[in-house]
Amino acid sequence: MPLFAKIKGSIAFICYVINTVFWVIPILIFSIFKVLPINIIRKVCSYILDNCASAWITVNGAIESILHPTKIRLTGDSQFSEKEWYMVIANHQSWVDILILQRVFNRKIPFLKFFLKQQLIYVPVLGLAWWALDFPFMRRYSTAQLKKNPKLKGKDIEITRKSCEKFKHKPVSVMNFVEGTRFHPGKHTKQASPYRHLLKPKAGGMAFALDAMGSQINKLVNVTIYYPDKIPSYWEYICNGLDEVHVDIQVTTIPDAMRGDYSKDREFKIEFQNQLNQLWLEKDNKISEMADKITRGI
Repeated sequence: MPLFAKIKGSIAFICYVINTVFWVIPILIFSIFKVLPINIIRKVCSYILDNCASAWITVNGAIESILHPTKIRLTGDSQFSEKEWYMVIANHQSWVDILILQRVFNRKIPFLKFFLKQQLIYVPVLGLAWWALDFPFMRRYSTAQLKKNPKLKGKDIEITRKSCEKFKHKPVSVMNFVEGTRFHPGKHTKQASPYRHLLKPKAGGMAFALDAMGSQINKLVNVTIYYPDKIPSYWEYICNGLDEVHVDIQVTTIPDAMRGDYSKDREFKIEFQNQLNQLWLEKDNKISEMADKITRGI
């Protein structure tokens, strides 16, 4: 990598750190007010905090456009609303995916939230920031824990439902990388994945989230991300190692067939996995189509 590119990358990284620190400060300050048991204050704070997070992304976009501009070629649906509830799913290849998704959806849909493990709330500074931004925390019990204490069965979904109560009156976008990990050829081979460009999708997390949220989330945003040259690392991305990325977006209504008790209803579990497998087959074909068009110069 040329020295000039490394210098640009270092400057970009410093700018991102400064921008993050700048916006984390008001987020932490307003998080103090969210502790007050007054609903109107909590609601107002939540909107302020989401706007702080959106502003953070906006400034990140400005840094990118100046120091390492990347062209995003969008196809598919483009009509969104910040007043709608969304479940967003996407294939996962790099940490850059998150930055691309944030840029594409910033101020078009509610700020993207990830379901986080309960233990992450104790991460210094970030745990409090995630809590302040209403990231839902979920607790999953292992098979060993359930065998030792059967009363814990069903408690995980109950805890998650409670953490999602705040979303009944405030639109949200819940993000889920259903492959569970970033794509890598070694993982692809080890899994014996039936897809050319994707790992096998894991239905449990998505089904669990939909069950916890109930009918509040009614739109599915299915995102396909394709890097024409190669999958970039974060460092390559900020050193201007990414000319363009292709993003296809398909928005559909979440069918009733995708709502149910994944942990107890075996028939629903099988049907849900089949539906997700079909979505993943279509996504795999979409990536092949994108690659073919680029090869043919379309």
